[in-house]
Amino acid sequence: MLTDRASYPGPQAAEARKRIRRGRRCHPVREKPGSIGRLLSMQPGFERDPSKDLVVRMIELKIDRVRFFVSAAIVLLGSALTAGGASAAQEGQPAAASPCSSAAQSAFPKASITNGAVQAVVYLPDAKNGYYRGSRFDWSGVVPCLAYKGHTYFGIWFSHYDPMIADAIAGPVEEFRSSDGALNYGEAKPGELFVKPGVGVLRKIDDSPYKFMAPYPLVDGGKWTVRTRRSEVSLTQHLNSSLGIAYVYQKTLKLDKREPVLLLEHEFKNTGTRTIEMEVYDHDFFMLDGAPTAPGMVVRFPFEPKAEQSMEPLARIEGKQIVYLKELPQKPRLAASSYLTGYSDRVSDYDITVEDQRTGVGVEQTSDMPISRFNFWSIHTTICPEAYIHLNIPPGQTAHWTIRYRFYAK
Repeated sequence: MLTDRASYPGPQAAEARKRIRRGRRCHPVREKPGSIGRLLSMQPGFERDPSKDLVVRMIELKIDRVRFFVSAAIVLLGSALTAGGASAAQEGQPAAASPCSSAAQSAFPKASITNGAVQAVVYLPDAKNGYYRGSRFDWSGVVPCLAYKGHTYFGIWFSHYDPMIADAIAGPVEEFRSSDGALNYGEAKPGELFVKPGVGVLRKIDDSPYKFMAPYPLVDGGKWTVRTRRSEVSLTQHLNSSLGIAYVYQKTLKLDKREPVLLLEHEFKNTGTRTIEMEVYDHDFFMLDGAPTAPGMVVRFPFEPKAEQSMEPLARIEGKQIVYLKELPQKPRLAASSYLTGYSDRVSDYDITVEDQRTGVGVEQTSDMPISRFNFWSIHTTICPEAYIHLNIPPGQTAHWTIRYRFYAK
């Protein structure tokens, strides 16, 4: 601590000493309420030493500077914590209040994506621990939950779960089908191999025609790689086989940055020696807030569909839409279903809307490819407009197609 005038540093202190020697008084320091100078002056027996006023003021300036930097640090820390919390809610699991919290907290390999307005959980391909390990559907793109404005659009529509069951799956999942059911199935003998894109190399179990619900054993699932970002997840399967069938298949589930839209972007490169000709369709498994399929639910098209078999008394076609006449029973499970015609080869005909008119919640599905075939299937828990796309991919060529979902709540 400084104890005498001679030890005070700086030109200001030297000037103060000169003034004292000349018999002049220093100008008094104006003290703020609560300042050190003011507090000292209030002590009994305190005598002001003018030469020390400057030192007191310098100390107070340093204290004020420290207070400023401490306050600024607190403000910056608070902002960082707020931003970090928001970022974690966006990039990590959906918030606790989200309708997708249950799916996000499951033990299955998964990724959570969001664009701020839409939150979705995507189960990832995994031969040991994956949610879906059946032989029918493409393993990529399993979406057990997607939420927008507090409403949900996909969910668990079945009552019994087993990862090996062919249709124990959820969301806008896809199946690749060739004319004989799967690639090389018709040529294979029992015990020999065939290929199901998105699944892998399977073994034929008997001499009967391909059955999509049969549990064909997986021989080689290829190699899956996954890349995730805040609003998208890309899943890629590399598969080689001894059949001359090989490919690199990539699907990206991407949420639009500005709209409540989910894109399924596909890239399928034929790296084998045989042409790959097949169809692919999206089964959808729409569940609007988990509401039962009943009057008030409607499915709309840009064309007038024609049913190959009647769906009455459960549902019927009215102009360009399918309406329900009664709630579809859960037990026994009855389906309102039929193959549909009436569409053209125009891409614009691939425009399907499913809406619950009672709540105004709905989803519109479009694509950049025309419809090659159309199956419609609905039961008590889900509505599935299955629009097929035809693919013909010579060796060395790559096919691209996109399916777009626009979610809304009026």
